[in-house]
Amino acid sequence: MKFKFIFAFLLVSLIGFAQEINSYKAVIIPLKYDFLKIDNQYRLATLTKINLQKAGFVAFYSNEIIPEEYSDRCSLLSVDVKKESGFLVSKLSVVLNDCFGKLVYQSEIGKSKEKEFEKAYSEALNQAFQSIYALNYKYDNQGIIKTTKEVKQEAISVVETKEVSKEINKENLDLNVLYAQATPTGYQLVDSSPKVVFKLNKTSLPTLYTAIKGTIQGVLIQKENQWFFEYYENATLVSEKVMVKF
Repeated sequence: MKFKFIFAFLLVSLIGFAQEINSYKAVIIPLKYDFLKIDNQYRLATLTKINLQKAGFVAFYSNEIIPEEYSDRCSLLSVDVKKESGFLVSKLSVVLNDCFGKLVYQSEIGKSKEKEFEKAYSEALNQAFQSIYALNYKYDNQGIIKTTKEVKQEAISVVETKEVSKEINKENLDLNVLYAQATPTGYQLVDSSPKVVFKLNKTSLPTLYTAIKGTIQGVLIQKENQWFFEYYENATLVSEKVMVKF
């Protein structure tokens, strides 16, 4: 029974990671990782791009000219490769971060006992990418695919949303105000109907959230005690004032 529970938890977690990954259009690859001395040493940048493309991602090196359709930086992930400590064993993991440097996904650790660095790092990196292959990435520009985890969260949210609706009607507050409901990664903002208008994810700053409104991705940022939803539309920065009650 314990094994089944653990397996189910890991499966739900994997689906959850996959859903979040699917909302990103492409991945940016640095030419040099922190544990290396020169650009593309041991061909690790090249190997990273090959693996990302095999996993279904559109991938660009950081020095490439990125097409206009990928100009929204917050629709892109950045990849990093971390070297883990190990005695006589090379250990690498692949990290995917959002535009604010927030961790979105970290792979399982790939290992190699090869003595030559190029062979060892190549083997370890390829092994680390196996868990990324398992995500079965496919870009979803609508963000409408629901995971098992999200279904459970929505069941809880229905109860919370009803309570918010009662509170709104009771207090007869401004219909333009959005009300924050806590989620595992941040908040969802609902209106008086009630309907979910924004999905927010926390960053390292309490005055800044990554934000999704329908199919639009941007940020919710606080300026002079007021909140603004900012995003790019046709290479133009748009800033919309949002009334939020946390």
